[in-house]
Amino acid sequence: MTRHLLPLALAAAIAFPAMAGAADLPTPPRIIVSGEGEATTPPDLALLSLSVMREAKTARAALDANNDAMAAVIAAMKAAGIKDRDLQTAGIQINPRYNYTNKPDGSQEAELVAYQVTNTLAVRVRDIDKTGEILDKAVSLGVNQGGGISFTNDKPDATITEARKKAVANAVAKAKTLAEAAGVTIGRVLEISDQNIAPVPMAINAKAFDAARASVPTQAGENAYNVQVTVTFELK
Repeated sequence: MTRHLLPLALAAAIAFPAMAGAADLPTPPRIIVSGEGEATTPPDLALLSLSVMREAKTARAALDANNDAMAAVIAAMKAAGIKDRDLQTAGIQINPRYNYTNKPDGSQEAELVAYQVTNTLAVRVRDIDKTGEILDKAVSLGVNQGGGISFTNDKPDATITEARKKAVANAVAKAKTLAEAAGVTIGRVLEISDQNIAPVPMAINAKAFDAARASVPTQAGENAYNVQVTVTFELK
């Protein structure tokens, strides 16, 4: 059987026009819109920042006093049901404290009067109804700085998914409105991008939870998760 082979140059001449034709196809008209979606959920996790500061004539004495106070606070946290994984030392600082006296020549004379030791404990409270009680107990045992508190969610995936769906629906509605105003209709979706990979919860609409037995009144409120998407539609 005889095989007929095209010269290489002729084969290239046949292939390249087809490729060029595909590349020269006009880009279909499209519209790009952004959409926003928000979903809310009650928090199920309280984050506390509790600090113990102790002062003494020497750094050693200040550290020893601080250690005793913080050990009592940690023991109280565990007695209240806080697990080891939800207790974390966030920082320890040792700072000298000076008294400054103005001298006749305008300069200042520094006198070392004490050392301050501050130990900060980050606490996750999974039973947020106990937040006020835990704060009160911590202060009673020596916490005298910090007090930062925020409410968040341990697993907000379902809420974020709801926000994403709302964001896409919002983008579709915007695209339809714009296309109708222009006298065209939207076609298939060409591209979707999520501009908020990890939305940050924002506290809104604070609602008091039942803290009748808590010495420190607190409000958990609810968290709002916001998502933005960009959607590209084909226009017909």
